[in-house]
Order: sequence, then structure tokens, then C-alpha cells
Amino acid sequence: MAGGSAATRGNQRDTDRARAQKRKDKVAAALKGKEDGLTPLQRKERDAKALQEKLAKKAAEDAAKK
Repeated sequence: MAGGSAATRGNQRDTDRARAQKRKDKVAAALKGKEDGLTPLQRKERDAKALQEKLAKKAAEDAAKK
């Protein structure tokens, strides 16, 4: 009987591999942003610069509206 149960579950291994690959891809995508090769200090400086540029752009748009 034990051999019969394996036959009814035919593609279990394949479906499990597909699910595992999806999980692996999701985790890899989440970590991808952290693999930019920058030190924490460099990342902080980059983010601060981007934020200042964003604020300057918003201030310019607000000034143009008035």
C-alpha cells in the first residue's frame, strides 16, 4: 500500500520545487536592494542626498504653484 500512495501524489516533488523556488526568488528580491556594494555610511549619504533633491524639487513645485 505504501507504494500506491506515492503514485497518487505524482507531481508532489515538482510542485514543491516550484514553491521553494518562488520563496527563494522572493527572499532574493527583498535582499537585492541591500547588495549595492556600499558601506552603511555611503548608503546613508546617498539616501540623504536623494532626500534633499526630492525636497528641493517639491519646494520648487510649490513655489511654481503660487
